[in-house]
Amino acid sequence: MTQPQHGSLQWGLIGASTIAAEHMIGAIRATGGVVAHVVSGNPAHAATYAQAHGIAGHGSDLGAMLADPAIGAVYISSTNDKHRAQALAAIAASKHVLCEKPLALTLADAEGMVEAAEAAGVVFATNHHLRNAGSHLTIRELIRAGRIGRVLSMRVHHAVMLPPHLQGWRINDPAAGGGVIPDITVHDADTVRFHLDEDPEEIVAMAAASGLGEGVEDSVMSVWSMPSGVQVFAHESFTHAFAGSGIEVHGTEGSIFARGVMTQRPLGEITLVTAAGAEVVPFPAHNLYVRGIEQFLAAVAGKGRPAADGWDGLRSLAVALTVRAAALTGTRQRVVSSPVSGA
Repeated sequence: MTQPQHGSLQWGLIGASTIAAEHMIGAIRATGGVVAHVVSGNPAHAATYAQAHGIAGHGSDLGAMLADPAIGAVYISSTNDKHRAQALAAIAASKHVLCEKPLALTLADAEGMVEAAEAAGVVFATNHHLRNAGSHLTIRELIRAGRIGRVLSMRVHHAVMLPPHLQGWRINDPAAGGGVIPDITVHDADTVRFHLDEDPEEIVAMAAASGLGEGVEDSVMSVWSMPSGVQVFAHESFTHAFAGSGIEVHGTEGSIFARGVMTQRPLGEITLVTAAGAEVVPFPAHNLYVRGIEQFLAAVAGKGRPAADGWDGLRSLAVALTVRAAALTGTRQRVVSSPVSGA
């Protein structure tokens, strides 16, 4: 298919969401794109949203938007249960797709989405934004450069207070994909995979409803074993107002302590501790969503791959689903990334 040039790429928003309003519309425009249309299940909300954000087209008819040949890509940020059908419709219309995590509610659905995009020859990416943060790019480089020697363990602490305007279905609707595991654990899974270049093999976990969850978990702790022998501890929550966030990576020659970096903003601090002492490591403060769109546009132009492609989204979903299974059963669970092959 003919690929549009970066500056001429017109986008359709599937979902009149908070994340699109706060981050993605600005990132699309900052990279020369045009947000041409927004679709919501509520047409009145779509109209109000479009007016507030200067979007010319709006409505509740996804098919009509996808029939517009001027729109080359879509960004999907609807509730998790809608991702699959909306992505498949966009792929069938030959649109490039940037989809929020988790890609779907099951591995089979996610795998079908990725394979459909490959068959159609369109770019399909997962919006795992933390890969694009200057802090995480710097942490990854410290590990690659051998600054901490052989990695032994990793700790991910992503326990926050979910703001009231983001609660809703995330805390009370399992059918829509609510719960802290599909919302935050899936991000942490991608972050661990990004830093270690490997996928967990087995997981043990415990989950709880600690103040917000109504029929879904709002807190979870889990331990993952990696093929290399690295052990990972992860803690995610919707109910911790003062805990802060961060990651630690511990190796044979040193440790990386990164505080306040599990965020949508270019914030936080990285400290490298070795036998020579403690060193604060600077990192770029670019807009991570802008970088994500830039990587997506490069892939559309055939000059690279998205920061996180569909397979990354699938494998991070596999980790999150395994965490949930381990918590529900109280047993050690093996991570399966493909429902077809069982691998």
